[in-house]
Amino acid sequence: MTSDKRPPLPAQNPHALQEGREKNLEVAIGREVRALRHRQRMTGADLAAQTGLSVGMLSKIENGVISPSLSTISALAHALKVPLVQLFSGYEEARGCMHVKAGEGVEIARAGTRAGHQYHLLGHIGSNNSGVVVEPYLITLTSESDRFPTFQHEGIEMLYILEGVMDYRHGDQHYRLEPGDSLLFDSDAPHGPETLLSFPIRYLSVITYPQSSA
Repeated sequence: MTSDKRPPLPAQNPHALQEGREKNLEVAIGREVRALRHRQRMTGADLAAQTGLSVGMLSKIENGVISPSLSTISALAHALKVPLVQLFSGYEEARGCMHVKAGEGVEIARAGTRAGHQYHLLGHIGSNNSGVVVEPYLITLTSESDRFPTFQHEGIEMLYILEGVMDYRHGDQHYRLEPGDSLLFDSDAPHGPETLLSFPIRYLSVITYPQSSA
């Protein structure tokens, strides 16, 4: 007899905060170099000798007075026996945030626009460290909109129905979507509104896909 119990999800603290980070890159690198040196019980003279730097130059780096070259950072990481990227671990990069007021989403043209589907982009953050692009849309369909169940694009998509009723197709399956319903799916399969039943239809569409490395 099999058990229906699912393995517990990893414990997470939604209120946890990362330790404070430095907004100045040079200071962040200097603090990390000094902390690693102290942890390994090295004197400034010891580290300077292993990296070919003068004691005075090392002191300036540790105090964030100068911006070390990449070759210098590499030499420091090698001498401290840590990955190069660890010397940047204390740096706080700018994190994107976009606030869109009600009714101010940018109306854009997508594949379904020609079928009378109205798209409002609710925000966009460009290049980021997550490796993921997120596109949130508010989509409105009216009695003049055509069914258009043949969208295909990379990524994962989630729909959340705000108003109206429709039958939505994903691959060979059809789903009756009503206010409060959601649908999460692989968007590489053919998908889209199959039958529009109650107007107006308004729903959120959130699309995520890998950030291009180009």
